[in-house]
Amino acid sequence: MTIRAAYAERLAAGKIAPDLAQAAAVETLARLEGELNALAEPGFSFPFMKKKPRPRGVYLFGPVGRGKSMVMDLFFETAPVTRKTRVHFHAFMARVHGLIDQWRKGDAAARKAVFGQAKGDDPIAPAAELIADETSLLCFDEFHVTDIADAMILGRLFEALFARGVVVVATSNRAPEDLYRNGINRQLFLPFIALIREKMETVEVGGPKDFRLARLKGARVYFSPISEAAEAGFDRLWADLLDGQAETGAVLEVLGRKTRLPRAAGGLLRAHFASLCGQALGPQDYLALAGEFHTVFLEGVARLTAERRNEAARFVSLIDALYEGRVKLVVLAEAEPEALYPAGDGAFEFERTVSRLQEMRSKSWFEADDS
Repeated sequence: MTIRAAYAERLAAGKIAPDLAQAAAVETLARLEGELNALAEPGFSFPFMKKKPRPRGVYLFGPVGRGKSMVMDLFFETAPVTRKTRVHFHAFMARVHGLIDQWRKGDAAARKAVFGQAKGDDPIAPAAELIADETSLLCFDEFHVTDIADAMILGRLFEALFARGVVVVATSNRAPEDLYRNGINRQLFLPFIALIREKMETVEVGGPKDFRLARLKGARVYFSPISEAAEAGFDRLWADLLDGQAETGAVLEVLGRKTRLPRAAGGLLRAHFASLCGQALGPQDYLALAGEFHTVFLEGVARLTAERRNEAARFVSLIDALYEGRVKLVVLAEAEPEALYPAGDGAFEFERTVSRLQEMRSKSWFEADDS
């Protein structure tokens, strides 16, 4: 099945609605699919024959929840390539940092065992060679650069990967020019942006709204009290919105502090109350979270007492950030909003949070168009 056929099949089944921006992305990926298919055609190779040029990759960018990951996943499934890898960008960079560390700390024998070579001080080339030996098509989800260590590596790493014929497809919430914006020593990152423009065709996927969020309209989005039935309903809704997409996780970095969110998938986040409100996070963390995700599933929201006023205060900040960011919220809680924090320091201020939680579970909240 081609990507065009796979996309048409989802349209016919009513799983997605027609979207011109998605359709344009599909056509660009179909171009790449055809070029990859041509490379795989059987034939003879003679020294005097010109080598076919490597296909140009694709960089899909646009707001969260517009179907970029879905389209890329369809391409990955149908791409006529045996050695292909689909990975979340943060997971890929974690592995790259691990390979660099292994090269720097390993003796000749250890390097030989992992990389098949041992000479030299520069770890980028052997790391790129190892990756290129494993895969010829790399599909990245959530391409996002905030870490200076990543920024300083990327240019040389991708130059080496492209030189070895690796084709890259990526999704991102940001245009190439907006990557690592305002980052430290950003001028050193600019050649990488130029490399992306040269080696990858950029396509904006900026449809008006998230095609999956229609599934939330009319659905129960506040589950209380916590029971086996409530948990099952919460889980079913999460699985429905994932629609087969893998939970790849995400990392938010605010003021040099990293918050790991293991149950993230594109613009979707599932997190426990204890992980977001039970540790020392603040308004800036919650604002970053609201800017990164369009839908948050928050489970384990506790009935709070005066002794847990710090958690109540963080919950107030979290809901404020999600409300201002127009984030869609699905909650699994021990009690209804008005019974979550009835007494204690800040209980009066908590009344605003109760009002916002009631609004955020309303039909009108989920029917409002995404900006």
